[in-house]
Amino acid sequence: MEGTTIAGPRPLAECFVDQARRTPEATALVWRGHAVGYGALLAGAEREQDRMAALPAGSPVALPAVKSPRTVALVLACLLARRPLLLPSPDLGADVVERLYAEAGVGHVLAPGRPPAARGSQGADLTGTALLLTTSGSTGVPKIVPLSGAALDRFVVWAGDAFGIGPGTTVLNYAPLNFDVCLLDVWTTLARGGRVVLVDTDRVTDGGRLLDLVERERPEVVQSVPMLYRLLADAARAGDRTAGGAAAQGRTLPSVRHAVFTGDTMPAPVLAALPGLLPRARLYNVYGCTETNDSFLYELSGAPDPDHPLPLGRPLPGVAALLVDAEGRVLDGPGTGELYVSTPFQSDGYLGAAAASGAFGPHPEGADERRWFRSGDLVRRSADGTLTLVGRTDFQVKVRGVRVNPQEVEHLLLAHPDIAEAAVLAVPDPVAGRALRAVARRAPGRAVNSLSLRGHLARGLPRAAVPAGLLITDEPLPRTATGKVDRERAVRIHFTEES
Repeated sequence: MEGTTIAGPRPLAECFVDQARRTPEATALVWRGHAVGYGALLAGAEREQDRMAALPAGSPVALPAVKSPRTVALVLACLLARRPLLLPSPDLGADVVERLYAEAGVGHVLAPGRPPAARGSQGADLTGTALLLTTSGSTGVPKIVPLSGAALDRFVVWAGDAFGIGPGTTVLNYAPLNFDVCLLDVWTTLARGGRVVLVDTDRVTDGGRLLDLVERERPEVVQSVPMLYRLLADAARAGDRTAGGAAAQGRTLPSVRHAVFTGDTMPAPVLAALPGLLPRARLYNVYGCTETNDSFLYELSGAPDPDHPLPLGRPLPGVAALLVDAEGRVLDGPGTGELYVSTPFQSDGYLGAAAASGAFGPHPEGADERRWFRSGDLVRRSADGTLTLVGRTDFQVKVRGVRVNPQEVEHLLLAHPDIAEAAVLAVPDPVAGRALRAVARRAPGRAVNSLSLRGHLARGLPRAAVPAGLLITDEPLPRTATGKVDRERAVRIHFTEES
């Protein structure tokens, strides 16, 4: 399954500068209806670079990933200066952020238009690292995933060529800036001279406004978790009205020529709606992890089969993959095993405590010199070689495209001094795909309420891991025959009673 390794591309930041100098008036970003030209974006990046000039070379800095053109300019400034940049989600709790800063050796924290704020400690030397992304934090503390500049540059070459991104190509950016999918949406597009339409984070669940935005800005490339496509399809079917009051029943989006879904399983009803919603688009399912970036690509042909999940597809150029059984043996034929991946775009390994997790390592049978990543995903290979995702090797689920672990949410609930029992369960949700519901029993004589309990969770978890439904009871939770809390019964009983 190994292809030809992509090698020797020009640095992403240099490509952006070339575009800005050639066509300074061309639109680089669209934000809240306003266009930002390449020249203006480069000027903003250079001003930010000047503010960082006195910082130690190779010392990592951090920037909360609040979506805006000024944040984009600051990221570009770090890439131009070859300064390692940690991009934590702005939704993380303060305690989690501080731990990430410590593990990454962050010496200064950045904010657009301001001098770097020192943290009182000398930063580590991570020369060669470009971005420090984070996993979704299913255990409450995200893992830090360092990506080299060379890995990013190779990804730009693949993504730009695969989806025809060049000068003037309009690409929709739906994901938060700390998500790895922005490597395509934002950074590949800017390196290739395209036009990035940034979706305001305050409007990511408003299907009507999203549909209006896509109609108005006419993106040619769209990549997102399935939730965006569901929102667009529902808005088009529901007959939302434009600002001028015209009927919108049956609206389509003919500008889109490449539609990529990633991060979660695409629900069958949404998949069935896409050919009508996107009549001129080629449809793709892409598989990858933050640690490896995109690894497999499957292009749909013909009507999708609602009774069968989408295959992972073919490995990208330079990507190799293995299926490994529970005994650590590589499977050559049909069977189910954990997916190991090695890509030209991947991290060399986690920073901090997670570095000892064993997720990155050599070939399980010593057959090559590549560095492999254990994905934690169970994959089935059929007799004809088709790979299909089966599930996870652990208890993780995805909520709005973010991996979360219900057991870890339970652990944090039980760490609260006023909580005696807790049950957390992932349930189907028509918008998010999966949603967390939690029931917590107060310790006798305690008066904790849901507001304070949510604050407790928010300080230690990413937003997606804070349950959408949280009920507090004074009654004991039901238990299984082995004495453990029966999560399914507890959640079902209490949320049925609430409704």
